[in-house]
Amino acid sequence: MRSPAKSASLGWRNGWSRIFVLAVLQVGLIGLQDAPAESGLVLQPTVEQNYQPRQYQGQLEPDDGQWVRPAKDYASTRYSSLDQINAGNVKNLKLTFTFSTGMTRGHEAAPLVVNNTMYIVTPFPNNLYALDLTKPGAPMKWVYEPLPTPASQGVACCDVVNRGASYDDGKIYYNTLDNQTVAVDAVTGKEVWKTRVGDINKGESMTMAPLVVKGKVLVGNSGGEFGVRGWLTALDGKTGKIAWRAYTAGPDKDVLIGHRFKPFYPQDRGQDLGVKSWPPDSWKIGGGGVWGWISYDPQLNLIYYGTANPGPWDAEARPGDNKFTAGIFARDPDTGEAVWFYQFSPHDLYDYDGVNENILLDLPINGQTRKVLVHPDRNGYVYVIDRATGEVLSANAFAPITTSRGVDLKTGLLQYVEEKRPITGKVVRGLCPSAPGAKDWQPSAFSPRTGLLYIPHNHLCMDEEDLQPNYIAGTPYVGANVRMYNAPGGYGGEFTGWDPVEGKVVWTNPDRFPVWSGALATAGDVVFYGTLDGWFKAVDAKSGTLLWQFKTGSGIIGQPTTYKGPDGKQYVAILSGVGGWAGAIVAGGLDARDESAALGFAAAMKDLPHYTNKGGMLYVFALP
Repeated sequence: MRSPAKSASLGWRNGWSRIFVLAVLQVGLIGLQDAPAESGLVLQPTVEQNYQPRQYQGQLEPDDGQWVRPAKDYASTRYSSLDQINAGNVKNLKLTFTFSTGMTRGHEAAPLVVNNTMYIVTPFPNNLYALDLTKPGAPMKWVYEPLPTPASQGVACCDVVNRGASYDDGKIYYNTLDNQTVAVDAVTGKEVWKTRVGDINKGESMTMAPLVVKGKVLVGNSGGEFGVRGWLTALDGKTGKIAWRAYTAGPDKDVLIGHRFKPFYPQDRGQDLGVKSWPPDSWKIGGGGVWGWISYDPQLNLIYYGTANPGPWDAEARPGDNKFTAGIFARDPDTGEAVWFYQFSPHDLYDYDGVNENILLDLPINGQTRKVLVHPDRNGYVYVIDRATGEVLSANAFAPITTSRGVDLKTGLLQYVEEKRPITGKVVRGLCPSAPGAKDWQPSAFSPRTGLLYIPHNHLCMDEEDLQPNYIAGTPYVGANVRMYNAPGGYGGEFTGWDPVEGKVVWTNPDRFPVWSGALATAGDVVFYGTLDGWFKAVDAKSGTLLWQFKTGSGIIGQPTTYKGPDGKQYVAILSGVGGWAGAIVAGGLDARDESAALGFAAAMKDLPHYTNKGGMLYVFALP
């Protein structure tokens, strides 16, 4: 194994893109057989027989047929009340128009539709396109080019992706890879303001989609593999000035913890835990980025968001619970004050970021309707949490798990399996889920008509050997050898219909590769998602039966959306363009023989180049 400094310099000199410098830094080929997992405890999801849809007791936001933010609504349901396209006629969907972005990196953004204009954000260089939906073929109205610093590509751990924009008050808000948040006039395409909120020289980058709440634009940083210090920042929507910043780790005053902070579990209470749960000064380079999804409850006036993995991956280098990483905060959006916190994976051992979506629902729990958030975590459990207090009401496996035995509902603690704990200098095999988790960022959808959550996810395990890392600002800070492979069953991903009340699988559709796209549910009882080999699919929301599919030009890692066009018809849109961590082997042109590439993900994806190629294209469909 090369020293970190030598590995880093080799990554910069080799030509397969600085984006994937992590692929060669402290990540090696462990050299084991393809067969996964030695025998031992494997926690499997429970399958529900004869599921009967229950009437949803909650109330969703009014739907005007537009799509103004990636998650559709503040509750993050990704559900549309449009029903012109339904389970009976979706087989007749036809392509209505396309638009090439001219980019060949991963396209993860959700197309927005506001006032008969579609807005799409590309991967680096993060161009914003506006398309006129009132004209045939939806010609381009304008393009805004933010011209981010090219060097920012070197601190993007997992492709130069962007998860999209949000609309509010006549402006489109989004982030650039080089840590700038921009506001663009939605009509003219002119820049209203641009604010730099991070520093690439510290390893920071930005890939997440903002959420706008009460005039504040909420944004967070990436860089957990570069030793950053994670934060969530609120900007004034009119001026771009920073209103507040809440760090993930550090003293209480930096984390915005005060008298209102009342976590449900005692292990999350105490003074300055963001310092005391780390070795001296390690919290300053301890990761905990905020690169995932944010939800908002207007009645409680609370935002909810997850924090990413602690750094480095080598857990022995950071003894302690490493607060407040790999967990979820509830905060007041006006002031940033923390109200509660819960840690999914204390002292995270496996890169189980807590940044996945938090879907705000009102569900019958033990005979009582509770205001909950539903969170499918990378550690393999779907959590149902009281969103007012942070109490875990249930946590059930939705993928094979060997790294833990379950979640103790009395203490809220994840029960790690000691023999699966990574050790410095020793290979530990059969770790399920793998580092990208049972699911990564790819967001789920919920249908009030079926009561089901639709989860696009992974079916992967890994072997890991931890190493002693060295910290150099702005360079990778990992400390692990990893090799990933398919979990038992021989496939890499699934798309699952999940009952969040019973905590069980109702149906699931296995896929050759991880399902890395978002999900979209509609009132027509159709659910849409895409696959890494380029199929855009529509399935029956009740049964999961495939109803329609269309082969796009490249793998799909984007987020499908639907809208009502100016002609009154319902349309469905998706960006195609393989990439992201899962598609790095294609988008980064990596050598499939190097199973250590892309932090070990290439080992599980070595066949992907035979199924898809680079691309960047918008596809929009409707009934004839």
